[in-house]
Amino acid sequence: MLSTPKSRSLLHTREITFQGYAREDGLWDIEGHLRDFKTNPFQTSAKTWQPGEAFHDMRIRVTLDKEFVIKAIEAVMDGQPHAECTAAIPPMDSLIGERLGKGWRKTIDTHLGGIKGCTHLRELLFNLATAAYQSIPGAFFDPDSNKPPLYLGTCKSWDFDGPVVMRVYPKFYQWNKTKT
Repeated sequence: MLSTPKSRSLLHTREITFQGYAREDGLWDIEGHLRDFKTNPFQTSAKTWQPGEAFHDMRIRVTLDKEFVIKAIEAVMDGQPHAECTAAIPPMDSLIGERLGKGWRKTIDTHLGGIKGCTHLRELLFNLATAAYQSIPGAFFDPDSNKPPLYLGTCKSWDFDGPVVMRVYPKFYQWNKTKT
């Protein structure tokens, strides 16, 4: 729990959620939803947004195969501060055929960076990869395999040389890729 803060006033809230779905056709859908709210009226070129009204309300659905390759992508903006914001949706299709994995942020920047895309949709995409890795890898890990789960070696807890891997996956403790 965080410590008790000094006296303050809430100005802005951002809500981000992700959900991962297994589809009947063997693919996966990973959905992201971002909403921004202000506590005071907020004026943009489109309108005046009232307190509690989402001035960013954006969703993305990415359909992936078992190799984490994007087969389809859909984005919608149910709320955006400027009418022109929706022009950032069509370029999202440039990610079809790309793979979520090492270099994902660079891939996003290459296809949607700067004025080619939307900051908020990019933010959703950055973290959507983590949601995909939370949703999908367990479906492919074979405990009898000599290949470790995809998430080993990706954070402090899942360090191949650490106590969690030693306890949970002892056969991969101090694993070296050259062994396979």
